[in-house]
Amino acid sequence: MTGLEVNRLEFASMVRRPEEEIDLAEAALLVAREEYPALEIGGCLRQLDYMAEEARDRIGAERHPLTVAAGLSRYLFAELAFIGTEEEYFDPRASYINDVLDRRKGIPLSLSMVYMEVARRAGYHVEGVGLPGHFIVKHPHPGGNIFVDPFCAGRVLSPEDCAVKVREIYSGGVDFQPFMLGAVTKRQTLSRFVHNLKTIYVAGRQHTKALAMVELLLALAPWDLDEIRDRGMLRYRLEDLEGAVEDLETYLEYSKEAGDIDVVRRNVRVLRRLLREAPEVR
Repeated sequence: MTGLEVNRLEFASMVRRPEEEIDLAEAALLVAREEYPALEIGGCLRQLDYMAEEARDRIGAERHPLTVAAGLSRYLFAELAFIGTEEEYFDPRASYINDVLDRRKGIPLSLSMVYMEVARRAGYHVEGVGLPGHFIVKHPHPGGNIFVDPFCAGRVLSPEDCAVKVREIYSGGVDFQPFMLGAVTKRQTLSRFVHNLKTIYVAGRQHTKALAMVELLLALAPWDLDEIRDRGMLRYRLEDLEGAVEDLETYLEYSKEAGDIDVVRRNVRVLRRLLREAPEVR
């Protein structure tokens, strides 16, 4: 078994755990190991542990969410100078947690993951919030949740601010709904994280890397038919014709009402013709 296969088995094992047992940082670092096979995950986790100790020391005994949020933001964004980087949205280094820790630059999701993992290790309860087009965190509180935007140096947001953010991102094309402020699970966070990377690699025509992200998405949701279709198309581009046919025929069998069914059928016919015409390997 190759190191890559072992890594994917470790990721699949991690995301099959009960929600409270999933280590979000470790799972994200297993994703990063697809890009960096020699990545020493333990070292990155120890760095997060150390950061959590420092953050806890800075905050002290106070537990009110506003005080905790202010303390975490001072530590991460003023003292350590983590920043959001709009110009690097499509640079994988702004997503991979090891790179974010090294460079102290990230996108909304990666910075939120660092924030959440430092907070969790310091003993504070925070949750991810997957707004359309933007990821933030919240400190739950009976008197009103505290929303924090790690991409904007830990700015505290009101629900109205969040609604404005969504309207701005989509130029009014998406109607904000209160349910958008609900917490997302670790699996949902990881799915969004890996989808971001898949999008980057597909846009850059880095088919092998995109395929790796699809394999991880299928570890999270083995019967995601859209991902099975996309794996088939990536296999097609990488000249794994038999694998492509297998995936696309699976998609056809179970997605009979899909809008792209005719396109997929045509692709399968082309692939089958190519397989018939391929010279035998002796």
